Amino acid sequence: MFGIDVPIFAFSHCRDVVVEVSKAGGMGVLGMARMSPERLRRELAWIDSHIEGKPYGIDVLMPTTYQEAGDLKFDPDRLFPKEHLDFVRGLLDDAGVPPLPSADADAIVRELLSELSFTPAESARMLEIAMEHPIKLIVNALGSPPKALVDAAHAKGIKVAALAGRPKHALRHKENGCDFVIAVGTEAGGHTGSVTSMVLWPRIVDAVAPMPVLGAGGVGRGRQMAAALALGCEGVWCGSIWLKTIQSEVIPEIKARMFAADSDDAVLTRSVTGKPCRTLRCAFTDAYEKPGAPEPLPAPLQNILWWSEGRVRVERVRAPDFLTYPVGQIVGDMTQQSTVKDVVYEMMDELVEAQQRLSAMFE
Repeated sequence: MFGIDVPIFAFSHCRDVVVEVSKAGGMGVLGMARMSPERLRRELAWIDSHIEGKPYGIDVLMPTTYQEAGDLKFDPDRLFPKEHLDFVRGLLDDAGVPPLPSADADAIVRELLSELSFTPAESARMLEIAMEHPIKLIVNALGSPPKALVDAAHAKGIKVAALAGRPKHALRHKENGCDFVIAVGTEAGGHTGSVTSMVLWPRIVDAVAPMPVLGAGGVGRGRQMAAALALGCEGVWCGSIWLKTIQSEVIPEIKARMFAADSDDAVLTRSVTGKPCRTLRCAFTDAYEKPGAPEPLPAPLQNILWWSEGRVRVERVRAPDFLTYPVGQIVGDMTQQSTVKDVVYEMMDELVEAQQRLSAMFE
C-alpha cells in the first residue's frame, strides 16, 4: 500500500521522529492535535525537505462527542465551573507551584491554547493545510472519519485509517470507506478503550476481514510485533516507544520520570482530556481519584482546563510531582534513551528471532 520496507507505523508529535522512522523503512505519522495552523505549516515543510521522498502521514482528532468551547476558550472564569477552577488552582497552590506572572499570564495561556486542536472544525482546518503537502495517509484517532473526508482524501490518492477500541468501531470505519483499521488495545498511551490487545486484535481482524489491520497498544518490541502478526495483523502502530528516543519532543524531566516508571504508572484517566486517556501517573491524576474530587469535565473542556490552569504552570517550573505525558504500559520497558533508528532495528531483530524460535518449535 505504501511501499515501505517494514510494517512499523510510528505516531509522534515530533517531526524528527516522523522523518527518522520513514527513513528507517517504516512510516512516520505526525500528530497534529497540539499544533496551531501556522506551526503545522512549518512542521510539514520541514518534513518535506528532510524525509527524502519517503512516505509519511498525519493524525487528527475528530471526536464524535465533545462540548464546544467557542469564543469562551480564553476566559476561564466564564468557561469553567468555579468548583473546577478552585480545585486545580488550589491543588497547585498547596503544592507550592507558583502562579504565572500576572503581567504575562494571559499571553502565555493564549499562546499555549492556540496549539490545541480537538474539535472536528479545528481538525478540518488543519487537514486543509496537510492536504497541500505530499502526505500519503490520514488517520483519525477519535471516531470515524466523515465520508466526505474519506472521499476528498481518496481523490488526492491519500489513504485513510482510523483507530478502533471495539469491533463495532472498526466496522463503522470500514463502512465509511477507510483503507485499514488500527486496533488499539487498552495498554496504549493516549485515548484508548478497555479491552486488551491480545483479545482485541483478532476480534477486529475477523470483524473487518479482508481489510488490513494494524495492532496497537503495548507494542514496542519485536516479540510484541510478532504477536500482532500471529494474531492476523499486517503490521503495528507504535507511539509510546518513540518518547524515549533522542529525537523525541519530551523534556528531559519527563523522560527521567518515564525511565523510572513501571507499567502500572501509565494510568487510564479522564482528568487530562475529559476522555479516557492513558498518561503517566502524577499528583494531578492522583488528585482526581481521591474522595471529593470533581468529576472531570467533558472533552475538550477538561483538556483546556488542564492546559490553561495546570500544564502551563507545571511545565514552566518543571514541577516534578505534576509532570505527565500520554504514555502506554510499555513505559515499564523504557529504561534508557535510544535513537529512532536503533528502536526500529532492535524491533526487527527481535521479530526475526521470534520467527526463528517459532519455526524451530514446529520442525
